Amino acid sequence: MKLKIAVVMGGYSSEFEISIKSGNVVYETLNRDKYDPYRIHIFRDKWAYVDDHGQEYSIDRNDFSCVVNSLKITFDCVFNAIHGSPGEDGYIQSYLELLNIPHTSCGMYQAALTFNKRDCLSVLKPYGFKMAKSYYLNHGDRIDEQAIIETVGLPCFVKANKAGSSFGISKVYEKSGLKAAIDHAYKEDDEIIIEEFLDGTEVSVGVITYKGEVRVLPITEIVSDNDFFDYKAKYLGESQEITPARISEEMKIKVSEVASRMYHVLRMTGFTRSEFIFKDGEPHLLEINTVPGLTKESILPQQAVAAGISLEELFDNAISEALK
Repeated sequence: MKLKIAVVMGGYSSEFEISIKSGNVVYETLNRDKYDPYRIHIFRDKWAYVDDHGQEYSIDRNDFSCVVNSLKITFDCVFNAIHGSPGEDGYIQSYLELLNIPHTSCGMYQAALTFNKRDCLSVLKPYGFKMAKSYYLNHGDRIDEQAIIETVGLPCFVKANKAGSSFGISKVYEKSGLKAAIDHAYKEDDEIIIEEFLDGTEVSVGVITYKGEVRVLPITEIVSDNDFFDYKAKYLGESQEITPARISEEMKIKVSEVASRMYHVLRMTGFTRSEFIFKDGEPHLLEINTVPGLTKESILPQQAVAAGISLEELFDNAISEALK
């Protein structure tokens, strides 16, 4: 008997359009001999199953079910393709875990922690992981521009603390540009992280649990056509994503060991994609993504293919691991 898989997509953040693309790739790729996939749109104003004709059926949030032609549909597993809130910050994980429904992403705590850049860096720092110098602001805090510059230097990056896909991020070269960058970041979140600029090779490292074992995928080198790896570079083709990365064997071993160790330290499951910049030959962590892009052009699927894992195998494995 085929398993009913809810592929959840959409979400409450600026990343919802990217999530819809990821979710549709998962929906279209899943093996119909093994699964009956259902496209589930999650938005603030509605949760709905959307069939292939565009017909919508409301999701009953009491038990995450829907009724189609008088038949109640429940799901064996949820494939989480929601970037940002509520799929990447712990909320959907908490909800599904309370209902005892298996899902493909990491646990509630791990999702909430890694989505909060400041908290994640604070937890990892005592383990010796290297990272950029940083300065934190909450909405309403007094902005001491001189203190910021003395802490992180110039240029620096001003980021929304809980946002993805480079929404709410600016590169600031002069003191006069800080205020506008901070205002821009506050449009995405009420918490901000300001980090020093690290000048070096940027890489993205995917780590997954595959057939019961933690596996580091081939590393991707990021070469942006723009000033940094911003939204246009990530999604509009204004960058080169080179897999495998053009780095030395020593650098490859170092960053692979760091990414794998972080996966274990944080007790991760499912997919992670971590971003690093090499400074003085050492990988410095930027952030960790737990629901990375899943389109054919996205980095983690590229890495899986380079490792000899097809998209169908990647998604099938995620469900198999979740059902364990």
